[in-house]
Amino acid sequence: MSYLDLECFKTDPYQPPAIELTLRHLNPVLDGLPIEQVTLGVREQLCVPVAKNNVIPPPGALDFIRFVDLACYRALTPATGKGLVLSHLNPVLQDLPRTEVVLSRAQQMCVPVAKNGVVPPDEVLRLVQHIDLLCYGITPNAPMNRALNLRQLNPVLTGQIPPATVRVTDARQLCVPMLKRGDDIPPEVLEVVRWVDLEKFDTIAPGIAPVTLSLRHLNPVLGSLPQERATLTGAVQLGVPVAKNGQLPPG
Repeated sequence: MSYLDLECFKTDPYQPPAIELTLRHLNPVLDGLPIEQVTLGVREQLCVPVAKNNVIPPPGALDFIRFVDLACYRALTPATGKGLVLSHLNPVLQDLPRTEVVLSRAQQMCVPVAKNGVVPPDEVLRLVQHIDLLCYGITPNAPMNRALNLRQLNPVLTGQIPPATVRVTDARQLCVPMLKRGDDIPPEVLEVVRWVDLEKFDTIAPGIAPVTLSLRHLNPVLGSLPQERATLTGAVQLGVPVAKNGQLPPG
């Protein structure tokens, strides 16, 4: 997952039907944290896969990464106070120093969706439907202060949002993998998704023409939720893969 970079676009607000989720941490660094209870609030963002500075994921990884689309909804929890050391995994950013952060309260829940009825192939769907991330605010908000050229990878957006150079500024959130009660993750899939940790930074990006999409939930626990209409109104953040406390994903 070292090539999993997601550009997050602000969407028009949408309130899904009230649904409460019971969440358990999957990453071994955080398995001592308590079970979290959240209610999905207003949808705030859609995060979609991108390549940075024309460094395209290897073919095997690209087949999966290009279909990781996450809709992010407001979801609040108490602060954890957990301290972590984060290090970048993507080759483009590995020269950046490690940073020490403290997790505050959760702010968003990001869950997998399909856009415009384009569902991933079965072998890809088997993995991406279980990528559920709870995003905690972090302090301090260490800035990256780097310009990156971002290129869309998902086939639905490659023709609608052109490549653009963005200025990556302050770190805002750490998004960590969770298991939703009622979800049954196969062991071999669990060994991948438990290592999906993304640090989200604010970005300053060029404007885009609004893009309207239909979203369908992929995770089995949320499969009964209705299809959503979402209009992307501008890029606001970039999520990049990190390791916590020096524990690197296998392989």
